[in-house]
Amino acid sequence: MTKARDIMTGGAECIGAEETVLDAARKMKDLGIGALPICGTDNRLKGMLTDRDIVVKVLGAGKDPATCPAGELAQGEAVTIGADDDVEEILRTMNRHKVRRLPVIDGHDLVGMVAQADVARSLPDPKVGDLLQALSTD
Repeated sequence: MTKARDIMTGGAECIGAEETVLDAARKMKDLGIGALPICGTDNRLKGMLTDRDIVVKVLGAGKDPATCPAGELAQGEAVTIGADDDVEEILRTMNRHKVRRLPVIDGHDLVGMVAQADVARSLPDPKVGDLLQALSTD
């Protein structure tokens, strides 16, 4: 059975909890992505920051992204998936928590990210994955 490590995008980059939301937005732009894991000084995952979070929770709330720390937007424990969890578990986790992207953890280390398009492409009909990927890109 297909596992998270088989379909994930490896080498996920974090934004430090102490870095600003503006730094995170620039990193998202440079990497061409819409979400970043937030990591603490101990390199442990603290949460996720999405482009929507930046718009709604920072700009929409009148906060200054140049002074707002990314860690301020980390809410509780991050939803993750284990590197050896199978596609069915990934789907259950995404559905249960209503998320489109999951950080992939091996032990305590962040090793990659799995998006809904990655999961769909691993299913029998690759056209489903192509459609989801097309709808999920900028």
